[in-house]
Amino acid sequence: MKNRITTLFDSKKKDILSVFYTAGFPKLEDTVSIASHLERAGADIIEIGIPFSDPVADGPTIQASNKVALDNGMTVKKLLAQVKEIRKTVKLPIILMGYLNPVMQYGVEKFVEDAAAAGVDGLILPDMPVYEFEELYKDVFRKHNMCNTFLISPTTSDDRIRRIDGMTEGFIYAVSASSTTGAKKDFSEEQVSYFQKLSALKLKNPILIGFGISDQATFSKASSYGAGAIVGSAFITRLSSSKDLSADISTFVKSLKGK
Repeated sequence: MKNRITTLFDSKKKDILSVFYTAGFPKLEDTVSIASHLERAGADIIEIGIPFSDPVADGPTIQASNKVALDNGMTVKKLLAQVKEIRKTVKLPIILMGYLNPVMQYGVEKFVEDAAAAGVDGLILPDMPVYEFEELYKDVFRKHNMCNTFLISPTTSDDRIRRIDGMTEGFIYAVSASSTTGAKKDFSEEQVSYFQKLSALKLKNPILIGFGISDQATFSKASSYGAGAIVGSAFITRLSSSKDLSADISTFVKSLKGK
C-alpha cells in the first residue's frame, strides 16, 4: 500500500512526531486551522480525534475536550467536511482516531469510503477487535488505500503483537503503559524494558509510542526505542489555554523536537 503514511515511514525512520487533537476543540471550526499550524510548525503526522460521549481509554484532559467538542456541535459528517477543507492546503498524513461506536453508527464501509474521499490516510479504532478487522474490514481498508493502526500495550502477548504486525500497514501504536492517556514526566524501568522488548521482536512495521509523551525528554526517549512518538494530552492542555494558536502550536512542536 502506498499513501502518505507509508511514504513518510519509507523516507523517515526516526523522530517522527504525530500530534493528536480533538476535532471541534477548543472551538468548532478550530479543527482546520490547528492542522495548518501543525504542518507549518514541523509535525509529521496529524491525528484528529473523533469526539465520543464515553471515551473510556482517555484520561481527564482528552475526556474534557471530547465533551467541549460535542457541546460545540461536532459530528462525524462535520469532521469529514473539515478534513476536506484541511486537504486544500495541508500535505501531511491525516489519521482519524476514535471509538468504534460512532463509526458503526455511520456504517464502517461507508465511513472508510467517505474518509478516504475526504483525504484521510489512516484510522485508529482502539476497540475494533483484531478478528473483526481481519474477517470483515481488511479488504475495505485496502480498497480505499486506508491504513489501519492497532494498539499494543505492555500486557499484549508476543503472539498477538506478531499477528497485529502481520495485518498492519503503516505503523503500530505502542501504548507506553496499561493506563488511560495523560502527560507524564518520565518512563519507568518497566516501560523501558517493554520498549526494548518491542525492538528485539524485529517487527516489519515501525512503532510510534504514545501515552505519557509531554516534553522533549519523553519524546526523545520514545524516539530512541521506536520511530517516534504520539503526543495528545499535553497538546490538548496547550490548546485549552491558548490565546494565539499559531504561536503556541509553533512553540509546542519546536520544544518537543528540541528546536
